[in-house]
Amino acid sequence: MGNETIVLLSRREIEKMRQAGRLAAELLAYLEPLVKPGVSTLEINDAAEEWTQKQGAKSAPLGYHGFPKSICTSVNEVVCHGIPNAKQVLKDGDIINLDVTPIVDGYHGDTSKTFFVGTPSPTAKKLVEVTEECLRRGIAAVKPNGKIGDIGAAIQEYAEENGFSVVQDFVGHGISRVFHTAPQIPHYGTRGKGKRLRAGMVFTIEPMINVGTWEVEVLEDKWTAVTRDRKLSAQFEHTIAVTESGVEILTLREAETYSLTA
Repeated sequence: MGNETIVLLSRREIEKMRQAGRLAAELLAYLEPLVKPGVSTLEINDAAEEWTQKQGAKSAPLGYHGFPKSICTSVNEVVCHGIPNAKQVLKDGDIINLDVTPIVDGYHGDTSKTFFVGTPSPTAKKLVEVTEECLRRGIAAVKPNGKIGDIGAAIQEYAEENGFSVVQDFVGHGISRVFHTAPQIPHYGTRGKGKRLRAGMVFTIEPMINVGTWEVEVLEDKWTAVTRDRKLSAQFEHTIAVTESGVEILTLREAETYSLTA
């Protein structure tokens, strides 16, 4: 996950992260109308790459440790790092997470959202709604002098209250000019434990919540992570900055409202 030194960003650097975050949010909004039955995940990827280039930005996933595409498209039982391809065509009832990370002027804006394709099953609808609320609660737990464990505890409590499980193999991460760096942000944990949160820290919170077991397997392509029991998984992600007074969501979409009361 990169080095273990947690870098506090300057005001200038956080402004750069705001610009990258804004573009990431706009990219997700741009892709949303493509999420419908009959569209392949490769078509969504190609639209993302074309749009990103037009903005003068670059797609961080493309070529990252050999990842072959510009975004991650994780459908149904895929937990994360799904690889877009022409054969994977969306159908009514699917859920899909689109994970985008444009690089703007050297800085990374990282965000994801799980979308419904057509009409979701009651289980899929509940899973996605609970996962989004897990992200909100995780963000609401961020404050200066709090602990990293506060974030994971808030997420884990809500997920498990609703009968779902929290993936433990993948975590949030520090981010700025480097895609993945310290600190790691687990989406499970104990309040009051872990490193102290300080103003200037910038990281992602990106809970992956499963219908069945929290355990995952990585497929032969070395990227695609799926639930071990092949039941549904959902994910939402924002990049946030710890501020002197609380937290700022750097990848907030225009259509999104966030109440950050814990």
